Amino acid sequence: MGFTPETLICLLSSLMLLLPSLSASHDQDTFTRSRATYYGSPDCYGTPSGACGFGEFGRTVNDGNVAGVSRLYRNGTGCGACYQVRCTTPEYCSDEGAKIVVSDYGEGDKTDFILSPRAFVRLARANVASELMASGVIDVEYRRISCQYSGYNLMFKVHEHSRFPHYLAILVIYVAGQNDITAVELWQEDGQQWRGMRRAFGAVWDMANPPSGSIKFRFQVSGSVGTTWVHSRNGLPGDWKPGVAYDSAIQLLA
Repeated sequence: MGFTPETLICLLSSLMLLLPSLSASHDQDTFTRSRATYYGSPDCYGTPSGACGFGEFGRTVNDGNVAGVSRLYRNGTGCGACYQVRCTTPEYCSDEGAKIVVSDYGEGDKTDFILSPRAFVRLARANVASELMASGVIDVEYRRISCQYSGYNLMFKVHEHSRFPHYLAILVIYVAGQNDITAVELWQEDGQQWRGMRRAFGAVWDMANPPSGSIKFRFQVSGSVGTTWVHSRNGLPGDWKPGVAYDSAIQLLA
């Protein structure tokens, strides 16, 4: 897999940045073997058009250390999950590897991970990134780790395709810990009941003809403590706007 000198400069400069705020549980030493490659990106970040629907969040979250996954996509449930990925060739590969956020779906040549260039270069030891990238597809091992977003609560962003007041689609972002959002419901005041939203695609949940006025949410969370419902402390305002992210005032356990 080829790369331009400009891309290589971008990749090497990314090694000077601090590692992102993802936390690995070092007493959980079980890794799964797989393969990984990388995709082209002129600025070494992710893509705003990924299958998770994250948009700009999916391009720059975790300093652009993101990946498309195949089996781990899990019909969109895997969007936003965090993994430690490291390659297995001693002369090229660093001990820690890369810590990535899933932001897209992708597969090819029996790979579980298609990494952003910024993430791929982190797999390498110092001064051998170009040799590793020249391999194109490499053997790796990975494990799931906890996501940590210092300074951020769980947020729900109104997707740009929403049309006030007739169609509402949201993304749940900054999900900490090893937790999956498996269902989203909103409160229907006039019927005094919770109504389930549909997983439209990836991490996008939607509903036609949502309730008017402010909207309360609850999220079904599946993680290390089992499956439970978590209620947002803040709701969506009655004049919600596409493209705006709203703070839930809660965060899940890391």
